[in-house]
Amino acid sequence: MLRLRLEYADLARVRFTDRLHPASTVLLASQALRRPPVAAALPVLARRVTSSGAALRPLHHLIPEQGPAPDFVTPWDGAASIEDGLAVIRSTPAREVRAQVSAAYAHTPASAARRRFADADAGVLDTLVTAMRAYFHQVLAPDWAALTRTHRQVVGEAAARYAATGAEGLFAGLHPGIRWCSPVLEVDAWPAGDVRLGGHGLFLLPSPFAGPRPRVLIREGRPALVVYPVEPPAGWGGGAAADRLAGLLGRTRSAVLAHVAGPGRHTTSSVAGHAGISVSSSSEHLSVLRAAGLVSSRRDGGATVHRATPLGRTLAGGE
Repeated sequence: MLRLRLEYADLARVRFTDRLHPASTVLLASQALRRPPVAAALPVLARRVTSSGAALRPLHHLIPEQGPAPDFVTPWDGAASIEDGLAVIRSTPAREVRAQVSAAYAHTPASAARRRFADADAGVLDTLVTAMRAYFHQVLAPDWAALTRTHRQVVGEAAARYAATGAEGLFAGLHPGIRWCSPVLEVDAWPAGDVRLGGHGLFLLPSPFAGPRPRVLIREGRPALVVYPVEPPAGWGGGAAADRLAGLLGRTRSAVLAHVAGPGRHTTSSVAGHAGISVSSSSEHLSVLRAAGLVSSRRDGGATVHRATPLGRTLAGGE
């Protein structure tokens, strides 16, 4: 059990992450979907993993199936897009890579690639980043907008509970593996220990890929991050229509089309955030969809607003 001691300053800084981190979600999903119960609950995502085959193999080989992973593959920064997150991972100092990988591999069988990874070999790190990019685009991108909506829904419900019952009610409703015994937050997570947060606060992240019990990430000078499991909503996880559209347009472009086919005001930057890509990539995908007659765009003040055409909505399954 991990015991997090919260001072008044920490309680004043209890927050939820405002968005999902694409690169960190890849790491969580890559471990979660190797567990039979999760794969059974999310069969479409599991099939995408299987069909992607060799492209994802380096990620599965280098990152343990369960237990702690190297901290640097779940970065704090780079949440705007998958490329931003991968750039942060790739820029990790070699000494940190060596220390964290060696710790994560304490009970993992050795292999040539794992030895090179533990020695901070640049080529192996590039291979890992390439596999994480493929995982995002081939497995998660078609449902990234749905993941984002689920995150906001769960956070909204927790925020309402916090407003009605305070911190005690908030913590009590997160997960059975999280218990508030003022001034200590007990978390059934590894490694066991007793940690003072030192006034930096606490971030909470609900995730259907967290695992069977919560995870805690603690870094000096940063808020603690508690990732806790939530059930995937009924019917979530994509379907045959989503995969057929991905086969036609590519997974990321189909995710962009599916998003602008939904309700709401969709700007180039908001589409980028929902799809987990950069603004420039969002603009490129929208331009291609517009040229194909699937999206229409108009200027609205300082932004360009996009919506799917009737043909685009039909293709995305909206009609």
